[in-house]
Amino acid sequence: MIERKDALLITAAPPHPNQQRVQVARPHSTALTLGTLLLCVAASGASCPRIVQQYTAPIPRALPAGAPLVQIIDVINDNSARVQSVSSSRATISTPGFPSLSANLSFQRPRSFRLIAQTFIGRELDIGSNDELLWFWVKHAQPPALFYCRHDQFAASAARQVMPVEPEWLIEAFGVVTFNPADQIEGPSPVGKGRVRVRTRPRGPGGVSHVTIIDESTALILEEHVYDARDVRLATALLSKHVRDPASGAKLPRHVEIQWPTVNFEMTIDMADVQVNQLPADPRELFAKPSYPGYTEIDLAQPVAPIMPNAQGTPTAPAQVRY
Repeated sequence: MIERKDALLITAAPPHPNQQRVQVARPHSTALTLGTLLLCVAASGASCPRIVQQYTAPIPRALPAGAPLVQIIDVINDNSARVQSVSSSRATISTPGFPSLSANLSFQRPRSFRLIAQTFIGRELDIGSNDELLWFWVKHAQPPALFYCRHDQFAASAARQVMPVEPEWLIEAFGVVTFNPADQIEGPSPVGKGRVRVRTRPRGPGGVSHVTIIDESTALILEEHVYDARDVRLATALLSKHVRDPASGAKLPRHVEIQWPTVNFEMTIDMADVQVNQLPADPRELFAKPSYPGYTEIDLAQPVAPIMPNAQGTPTAPAQVRY
């Protein structure tokens, strides 16, 4: 891990005069988190009623009793192979203790992702990823900035303080999991309540391992956990309210709870509609890094000095962090 010598100070635009400052510092410290930014959005007064879920018929059995690992993997991989993209135009996102936001969500394998949350007056949050980089933007963050990072620089960047796992995991968090035969796969081990556990470890040193909790009858992904080489849990996804897409036959959740314990972040996503393999726009435009007038673009892979208020009280940043 590269030690960063400098720090980036970010202040959430205060709904009250005594709003606290949030600091992005060294990679090993507790720093700017996506949760902090989401709380900033919610505290600004954004509110949206929770969408009522729509359900379909129960998911039928896909595995025989006591199914071996190879059969479980085949069923799960077949389900994921049916999914190239997913979108929802009627989603909500929420964090504990704050109102929900309406949202549009889209992703395309292997790593393109877009989550835009808004109120009736416009966008409040934009999180995205494409083949080259990831980004996040919050309307009320101070200094006003769009933060981004290239994927090939992610591991040693301050972006890991916001997103502790690779962006591809956000797609796995929605149940699109593919087991790689080249990995070391252990299981299935019964964990009660009709569920089994499968653990995937990389064959080489380092890397992350995955623990997947699966319904032993339907082969639905119910939980997905990521651990680092020290067995510290980096991420968790809890999936429920699965539906079967009539066209593709893929079975996907409509309720996803995401936890990133190392950065103290939780978010729940509910989708009233799920469109499989039908993106709402041209992927080249949908997954392109946006530009927001008045917002500086800051590369989190680059060392930056603290951003401090100038004489007029306006935050300023060194020239090298402006792109």
